[in-house]
Amino acid sequence: MIIRGEISNLEVPYILVTYLSADTLAIDTVRVNTKGKFSYTNQIDTLTSFSLYLNNYESAAVVFADKGETLKVKGDALLPDLIEVSGNEINDDLILFKTQNRELLMQRGQLLLNLSRESQSDTITNKSMIRHDEMTKLQLLNHELTSQAEEFVKANPTKLSSLILINNFFMNSDNPSALERVLGYLKGDVGKTEYAAQLKFYSEKINRSAEGARMPYFMLKDKDDKNIYSHDFNGKYLLLSFVSTAGIESRETIDLLKEVYQVVNKDSVDFLTIYIDSDVYPLDYLENDSIPWKVVPEKRSWGADIVDAYNVQYIPFNILIAPDGNIKVRNIPAQGVADAIRNSTTEED
Repeated sequence: MIIRGEISNLEVPYILVTYLSADTLAIDTVRVNTKGKFSYTNQIDTLTSFSLYLNNYESAAVVFADKGETLKVKGDALLPDLIEVSGNEINDDLILFKTQNRELLMQRGQLLLNLSRESQSDTITNKSMIRHDEMTKLQLLNHELTSQAEEFVKANPTKLSSLILINNFFMNSDNPSALERVLGYLKGDVGKTEYAAQLKFYSEKINRSAEGARMPYFMLKDKDDKNIYSHDFNGKYLLLSFVSTAGIESRETIDLLKEVYQVVNKDSVDFLTIYIDSDVYPLDYLENDSIPWKVVPEKRSWGADIVDAYNVQYIPFNILIAPDGNIKVRNIPAQGVADAIRNSTTEED
């Protein structure tokens, strides 16, 4: 199998290629010349997914290759969504999807690039407002692209490329019903593949933490090393907030939640904040001292059981749990917590 390519805007003279070999993650370093051209050869026995990491893992392209094939890669490292891979049916189908949605992918790619640059800059005024507007645009673009991916899957239910699009657009979605729905479109042998089985397993998993589901059990230790159990909050509303000590958005979320906490009934509402920081422990963040509810500095970061059980894909992320122990709202904005509790109480009355 040979992968040849030409990638512009590479900041380093190499590409890292990763793939699974006998259940082991293999990593190869591929040299790139001054024009961004490279060639990579590997011995494989079956269809294999190769991830090409560019610019020190800042972006990536995925190549699906089988034995005996020669694949071609061309694109811009700054716009990885638009990198085209050709050479077999799967990759050619994915090119077709990219061609049909080129404008949406271009807009999303440019927006992600802007967000990345802004996060590295300290000179932008009104950064929070600008970032909020751009995140709103990004959500709209992702929604439209997800809709287009669903239409593609519906029109091509027997193709492996449909599985790839399901993985790309529905795996990290906070909408488990959508993932379950598109998996139902699959027909024929593609639905019997190991890849499809993995997607179905994941679909079942995230349904266990979906809105309306019973809250998954958890046992945590607070900053004073005392145990906190999920059943400690029985009969109360519980607002779970997943944040980081780093990042403007997390700090803004905490500030907004403090305002909400002042107005809610403490007899019927509890807050619990989990800090997800892989490289910051013990927790060293002055604002933490003024948080009037329980705080958990999670040593295992993204590998924590509660992160996995509640399918937290990004931070900040808030989950509101009802007094009956069922998940009421996922990804609820801090500003909406008080109204959600008030409306639920009114409905119960």
